[in-house]
Order: sequence, then structure tokens, then C-alpha cells
Amino acid sequence: MSVQMAGAEAALEIRGLQAWYGESHVLHGVDMVVRPGEVVTLLGRNGAGRTTTMRAIMGLTGARKGSLKIHGTETIGMSTHRVAHLGVGYCPEERGIFSSLSCEENLMLPPVLKGSAGGMSIDEIYQMFPNLAERRHSQGTRLSGGEQQMLAVARILRTGARLLLLDEISEGLAPVIVKALARMITTLREKGYTVLMVEQNFRFAAPLADRFYVMEHGRMVEEFKAAELESKMPVLNELLGV
Repeated sequence: MSVQMAGAEAALEIRGLQAWYGESHVLHGVDMVVRPGEVVTLLGRNGAGRTTTMRAIMGLTGARKGSLKIHGTETIGMSTHRVAHLGVGYCPEERGIFSSLSCEENLMLPPVLKGSAGGMSIDEIYQMFPNLAERRHSQGTRLSGGEQQMLAVARILRTGARLLLLDEISEGLAPVIVKALARMITTLREKGYTVLMVEQNFRFAAPLADRFYVMEHGRMVEEFKAAELESKMPVLNELLGV
């Protein structure tokens, strides 16, 4: 699949990305572009390589080859902490909430990125996530799964990261929490954040995304805009069983 945009214009531009876990060759030439201010959803069956793509962006896989540019800066040889300092925030499936710390202590833990315009203030975060305001003094272990997911995303927003990589944030959560996360993504788009989501929950992702990519066997096999979604449903049914 061809990448349609020059790197200088892209928040994230991936060309010919290959990645390995040890001897296992997982990504086989991934191409992708995410433009500033877009919400892009990466679809695919389990094992297609979606999470590996997210981890490869952050430098969390084994060997990588190809090109991986963030705001025009080549990062294929960078360590994870240097990628993060380019303003990238990664929210993995395992939320990484510290059980011994309170909700607010977890929120305050990551440092604000140097050179960033500054992240959301605590007050802005609590306005977006009123559940967290109510639970600010509760221990991490006492938060519900949905509250932990909100906290994992909120923690990134405080750092000043503007390119957000969100991996299965709706998985296993109650519908009321999923709706709250959908409102959050809509608000982040309005604030100019760039979001790349991996989602199994198609109904959650479909109304939120500007564009979609579909992965199969470590490669991109489809790319389309939100306006094309209806016409692509037969293909998606075949690829995903949605």
C-alpha cells in the first residue's frame, strides 16, 4: 500500500516497517500515515500485528527495520525514552497503575516533557474525568477497571504528549465507561491531539475515527476514510467478522 503523504506533514509516518520478537518475524513491511489532529483506528484480528505496531513505534520490540518518522524525525534507531520525549504517549493494554499509590499520586508520577507546551492541568483532567476527581485519594487497587483505564490515559495527558497511542482502551469495560472514553477521544480531537487507536470493539471505534487501517499477517491490507466505511463493510466482515 502506498503512503500518500510527505513525512514533513505527518505526525507519524511509517514506511516498510519490519519488526521481530527474538526469531519471530511479526511485521512484514507496514506502511501508515497519521496526520496531525487525526483519529486513526487500526483494525485486525488478534495476532494480526496491531499491538506489535504500537510497540514498534515506541521501540519496545526486538529488531526493527524500515523508516519510522514522528513529526519528520526518524526514530527507527531511537531508544524508547527518546521517542517519548518527541511527544508520544503510549497507553498499553496492561495499564501499569501502581497499587501502592493513590489515584492522584499515579497521575502525578510521570514528568512533564521538556520542550512541550505543557500537558493538561490536574483541574482540566478532573473536569474530563470526574470519576478520578472523586477517587483522587483512593489507592490504585481500589479503582475499578474503568477508572484505572481513565487514569492510564489521564497520566499521559498530563505529560504534554500530543501523539497518543491507545491500545484496546475499551476492552472489557462497562458500557457507561466506554461512552465516557468515546467522549474523551472526541474532546481530544477538538483540542488538536493526534490519536492512533488499536481497537477490537468496532462499534466503539467506528464513530470516532477519521480513517481506518486494517492489518492481516503483519501487513496493512486496507486503508479507507470514515466516509467510505459503509461501502467497506463487506470487506470488513470478511477480514474481521464484525
